[in-house]
This record gives sequence, structure tokens and C-alpha cells, in this order.
Amino acid sequence: MEPTRSRSWSALALAGLLGTAGVTHFAKPKPYDAIVPRALPGKPRTWTYLSGAVEVALAAAVAVPRTRSLGGKLAAGFFAAVFPANVKMAYDYRTKSPRVKAVAYGRLPLQVPLILWALRVGRSTS
Repeated sequence: MEPTRSRSWSALALAGLLGTAGVTHFAKPKPYDAIVPRALPGKPRTWTYLSGAVEVALAAAVAVPRTRSLGGKLAAGFFAAVFPANVKMAYDYRTKSPRVKAVAYGRLPLQVPLILWALRVGRSTS
């Protein structure tokens, strides 16, 4: 695969991931509500919908070549910003079944490759 096509595929895959995650915040909000850190003001549902809308917007920004650079960089920041929710999820799930705990704990190190991926996408059009 040629480099330009590979970069486009990577950006579209990231856009797909962000878009899918964003839509699920609206279609199935309860699991997201449960991981909103208590320190945030307001209702968890507000944060669930807000983060879902941000993910959909980031998906659009990453999908469009003209806005891809900024979108990738913003997506990396977003992935870092939601890390506390993943920490809360891991903490809350510490007494769950081994399978459920593995999913919650497995999300923690996955933030790093997501951030790096988004940064690569953001640099691919700079």
C-alpha cells in the first residue's frame, strides 16, 4: 500500500472508531454515565452526551483531509482527557469477574496507542 493511501486508511479508521464510540454515547449512555468521574460538576449524562458529541465532531475532523491535522491533534488530547474515566472504571470494576476486570484494566494501557495513533494522523497531513 502506498504511503498516502496508508495514511488515509489510518485516518478513516480512526474516524470510524471515534464516530462509532460517539454514537454509542447516545444509543447506550448508561455504561458511560457510570464511569464519569464524580469530581466533574453536573450530571453524568450531560458529560456522556458532551463527550459523545465531541467524539462525533472529532471523527468528522479526522475524516476530512483539510481538517485532519487539527482533528488528529485534538483527538490525541481528547484521549488523554478521558483517561480519568478509564481509571475510575478500572477502580470500580476491581471486584467484578476476572473477564470484566480484564476489560476495564485493559483499557488503561490502550490509551497510549490511541494517543500515538491520533498524533500520527495529525502529523500525516502537516
